[in-house]
Amino acid sequence: MNRPIRNVAIAAIVMVVALLANATWIQVFRADDLRNDTRNSRVLLDEYSRQRGLIVASDGTVIAESIPTDSRFKYLRKYPTNPSAFAPVTGYFSFVYRADRGIEAAEDAVLNGNDDRLFTQRFMDMFSGRDPRGGNVVTTIDPKLQRVAYRELANAECDGPCRGAVVAMEPSSGKILAMASTPSYDPNTIATQDFAKAEGAWKELTADESHSPLVNRAIGSLYPPGSTFKVVSTATALTNGLGPGTRLTADARWKLPDSDATLSNDSGSTCPGSSNGTVTLTQAFEYSCNTAFAQLLSEKMPGDKVDEFTSTAKDFGVGDDPANIPLSVVKSSVGDIGSDLAALGQSAIGQRDVRLTVLQNAVIAATIANGGVRMQPYMVDKLQTADLRTIATTSPTTVNRPLSAAEATTITDMMIKSEQNTRGAQSGIASKTGTAEHSDVAQGGETPYAWYIAFSPSSNSRIAIAVMVENGAQGQNAYGGVVAAPIGRAVMNAYTGGAR
Repeated sequence: MNRPIRNVAIAAIVMVVALLANATWIQVFRADDLRNDTRNSRVLLDEYSRQRGLIVASDGTVIAESIPTDSRFKYLRKYPTNPSAFAPVTGYFSFVYRADRGIEAAEDAVLNGNDDRLFTQRFMDMFSGRDPRGGNVVTTIDPKLQRVAYRELANAECDGPCRGAVVAMEPSSGKILAMASTPSYDPNTIATQDFAKAEGAWKELTADESHSPLVNRAIGSLYPPGSTFKVVSTATALTNGLGPGTRLTADARWKLPDSDATLSNDSGSTCPGSSNGTVTLTQAFEYSCNTAFAQLLSEKMPGDKVDEFTSTAKDFGVGDDPANIPLSVVKSSVGDIGSDLAALGQSAIGQRDVRLTVLQNAVIAATIANGGVRMQPYMVDKLQTADLRTIATTSPTTVNRPLSAAEATTITDMMIKSEQNTRGAQSGIASKTGTAEHSDVAQGGETPYAWYIAFSPSSNSRIAIAVMVENGAQGQNAYGGVVAAPIGRAVMNAYTGGAR
């Protein structure tokens, strides 16, 4: 072979090798990146040419489906059942905005049929000449309860459209029975194949970012929990040797340690039932006395007070990596207390830098209801192929035990007394209310966040719940027992059949 021919041959070989290497790089190593690139409309066109899987409630009620169309897109995503009530669960799937919320985003690979566990189904569909189909997602959501939670929340007395959330769980398993958030939206308006209408709906939904209906307030926002966090403070005391009879200050105002700042009871008065200027821990819990709880953790606690408080909170899941339910959940926190005992006193009543999701507060209530055992919350019961063959099932998972059974019973007894001291009290329920300030201007007229955590029945509980409302109509008097408690009781009663 003469030299020119040899050079041409070498160049051809190099080019072929480079072409193979590039093809391998793109198809093996960059395939997922290219497939998930939001600018890759070919993927979306491909997904719209196949039947995306169903999302169903626990009883089989379809809450998201794909229906055939006569347009260039073969299927249209529809949300047929109370779309606004279920939107925080389903999210949406849109050609313009894809799927970035709810189950639609969290289980996208199953729903669009690309998940590896659907390989057999894909192979059988190809072999039989059937169009490829996505898998189904069966959620733990009780559709009746979801509708009640949304209705009660949306129709509560608020200053304008109610902004809040409800999370209901089964304490013994961690199943999420309901997750409502208001204001909400109709996912059909974004999923429409009339892209001009979809963009118009999107602009309307995102016009006010801070109050956007697209925000899932149950898992995507953090709130100071106020007095509901006294459940965790009480647990800290009990696990460190203090008891329900521990005597605490009943003073209307109390000077925080190592500080010139003072803390006052919400009522501005002495804690009810005091004797010689003190009350028991049980009385302080029943009447939600701030000064007593500040003293409980910053003075009465033995050992490293801050470490014991933060450790107990973490055992309940606060500050831990958020549960993958599989929706994304923002991380709750007690903040950086350091060695500041005054900060500890404020944190003991759920203020200062303590911030929780509504889901996290439901987990705290469920842990008490479950005898001190914390279960992993979850929303997906099982995944199925399009022909209903189960490919994955979620089993209840025990995370840890923050409390002994006896300690959980002690707190339950306190929560029963707290419920009986709350407006509209109902027997058979254990609860704690919270009314949380959330900014420096709270004293200037800002509406506090109204909280209610509870479980029912108070023994062998079937349901635990957390309710939060941002904008109760009563202004500074929007107490948890006035605004949030009626919502919580209505949801629990809808599940247990109580108080009809």
